Amino acid sequence: MEWKFTGDKPVYQQIVERLSGAILAGKYPAGQRIPSVRELAAQARVNPNTMQRALQELEDQQLLVTLGTTGRCVTEDQQILEDLRRRTVDQAIRLCTEQLRILGISVEQAAQRMLELEKGEK
Repeated sequence: MEWKFTGDKPVYQQIVERLSGAILAGKYPAGQRIPSVRELAAQARVNPNTMQRALQELEDQQLLVTLGTTGRCVTEDQQILEDLRRRTVDQAIRLCTEQLRILGISVEQAAQRMLELEKGEK
């Protein structure tokens, strides 16, 4: 997993986004145990307290479930995972739509271009 951080928002929020993305991408499937706070903090090269805050946020969002003393795992609740997927896609579409409006491109034009790109046209 890529652990490069930018200065535009707090590191813990960026960690939440990356881990959420990894969950959606299947790197951490439903029910799978995730690495410990210390392991993840070492991988990301951040303070364990920062990683703990990010994992607590994911737990508050019910994406992660605490297993007592054995760590955390990804929720098996498919509704929660589908809600995350929908929110993530909606956010990406909103950002893209905003950028397209700035460029003067309609949603229809953008959709057409996406279809062309998918077909391999330039």
